[in-house]
Amino acid sequence: MKDILKRLLDAELKAQEFVNQAKQQRDLIIKEAQEEVQRAEERFNARIPEIYSSFENKAQERAAQTINELQRRCDERCLELAKEAEQHHQIALEAVLNKLFKISGDK
Repeated sequence: MKDILKRLLDAELKAQEFVNQAKQQRDLIIKEAQEEVQRAEERFNARIPEIYSSFENKAQERAAQTINELQRRCDERCLELAKEAEQHHQIALEAVLNKLFKISGDK
């Protein structure tokens, strides 16, 4: 009976040792994972200015393109309005001259 109890005690001690080793491995894995997460956060935080700059540059490029497009449309519209104004000026000038000639012809 002593032999069986001794073997059970030895088995229990070995099992406890395995449990302790498993806990140590678990703790080591958790520590390594936490360190890797911290390194990843540091890499990300270090890249934040670069990411921000990239987005800012793209936004400025899009804004410049939009401004150029609006300026082009404005220039086209100004040309159209200038042409229309010239046409209306000619029509008005002819109408005034016709009225003047008609008035002077009536006398």
